[in-house]
Amino acid sequence: MSYFTPISVEAAKRLPVWRQPVALLVVMAAAMPLAFSTWNALLNNFVIEAAQFDGSDIGWLQTFREIPGFLAIGVILLIILIREQVLALIALATLGIGVALTAQFPTFQGLLFTTVLSSIGFHYYETVNQSLQLQWLDKARAPQMLGNIVAVGSGASLLAYGTLVIGWQAFEWSYNAVYIAGGGATVVIAVAAFLLFPQFESPNPQTKKMVLRKRYWLYYALQFMSGARRQIFVVFAAFMMVEKFGMKVHEVTALFLINYLANMVFAPLMGRFVGKFGERTALGVEYSGLICVFLAYGALYFLDWGLAAWGLVIACALYVLDHLFFALAFALKTYFQKIADPADIAPTAAVAFTINHIAAVFLPASLGYLWIVSPGMVFWLAAGMAAVSFGLSRLIPRHPEPGNETIFARAIRPVAAE
Repeated sequence: MSYFTPISVEAAKRLPVWRQPVALLVVMAAAMPLAFSTWNALLNNFVIEAAQFDGSDIGWLQTFREIPGFLAIGVILLIILIREQVLALIALATLGIGVALTAQFPTFQGLLFTTVLSSIGFHYYETVNQSLQLQWLDKARAPQMLGNIVAVGSGASLLAYGTLVIGWQAFEWSYNAVYIAGGGATVVIAVAAFLLFPQFESPNPQTKKMVLRKRYWLYYALQFMSGARRQIFVVFAAFMMVEKFGMKVHEVTALFLINYLANMVFAPLMGRFVGKFGERTALGVEYSGLICVFLAYGALYFLDWGLAAWGLVIACALYVLDHLFFALAFALKTYFQKIADPADIAPTAAVAFTINHIAAVFLPASLGYLWIVSPGMVFWLAAGMAAVSFGLSRLIPRHPEPGNETIFARAIRPVAAE
């Protein structure tokens, strides 16, 4: 059989375990964080030390970083020409190349270039990867398997951060060396995965055009709010650690290390939690927890904590808690998997990513100016967004399926329809 002759997901079950579709999902889940986590761990220190960024600069940088996410709908055009599996690996390699080049351009304009390049890879990879996960994983096992895949990604991040903490302190590594190592490792793994794994044929041919269906409206709304709320945390939480508390590279990285260690332990448990209690309950727990986290973050700027060290400890604890709650976010994926027409998964993944990034395009830049005036208000705005998400999550039925997408669906339309 030629390497380029696709085999079905069902037939692939007869292959050795290390060459099956789930194994490829695991390999990609491990490869992506080696580049992205390296970029993320160093970014705030690098832009402050090398490019003298302030809150407005980081806001604009993150705004440009999110533009490729907003344009993720372009995946629909690309999968007409390129198989999703191949596109995922090309995007993964692009992410690695962008990260490897980061320290070569320590200016605002240079960082815009490398950030957008790596962002194209990251967002197109995430879009296609989500599609492949929902196509290749059985619905009954998807929550548990996604929890395990999240744990693998956390383990890869843990490896990257642990190596960085040791190397930065003991061997005085440079920004350039670390960016090249992290990005280069992702490129190597992407190329190896392309050569070692066969081409898998998904069980349901995908619609290769834009799909917008009324019955998916709640999924779209939750995606929009998730993107708006999450963007605030991604842009400003770690930036606050450096700007307000003066955390060094190895300290920021150690925090990320603790964070991903916690995710390695809890993500599989959360997968079982989603499988047992359902998406409605899981997302309710996530959003209610995030409301508390963001309110507490905002309070750090308005209350006198006495010793600065206590404020830092509280901020670090909140950071870890946020990521633990965010680990439940894959419940949104399994909610869609349960209500979707199987042929809609790839185009809807692209549409959902674009919807997720609508707010991300304008929020970082605009909130960068608010940050200069009142950082605490930025986090309290995020708490309000989490509250809206919590309200929307109450509309998910206990057992979602086509024709039962929301708690109102059966009353409005007894029979499943487009």
